[in-house]
Amino acid sequence: MKLVDIMNTNVIHIGYKDTIRTALSIMTSNKINGAPVVDENKTLLGIIVKADIYRFLNYEGHYDTYPVENIMNKEVVTCSENDTIIDVAKRVRENDVIALPVVDEDFKVKGIVSIEDLLDYFIKNNE
Repeated sequence: MKLVDIMNTNVIHIGYKDTIRTALSIMTSNKINGAPVVDENKTLLGIIVKADIYRFLNYEGHYDTYPVENIMNKEVVTCSENDTIIDVAKRVRENDVIALPVVDEDFKVKGIVSIEDLLDYFIKNNE
């Protein structure tokens, strides 16, 4: 089984020019802790998690005007649709992340796979 069989293709993403307030609002309303940051063409530029925002809020700044691109993590661990589920699970564990964006060869976001997706797969296939 390939990753494409379990990944979520309904990806909530945040624009790199979106404000911190907008990013936090998107994450809160969608009940997610982080999201890929993309440009107009849905090319992956980074990732932002609530912890990044909370760290930012400890300093004076312009929450309403400060763009996400200034605090996002630009070194993103990714995977492709052709990766095996085992390889992706290892990558999640080795990098201590909770989700990986699934990208194509042009770094366009095609989906996302979370720890929950992986656990659901392993539980279902070991019952």
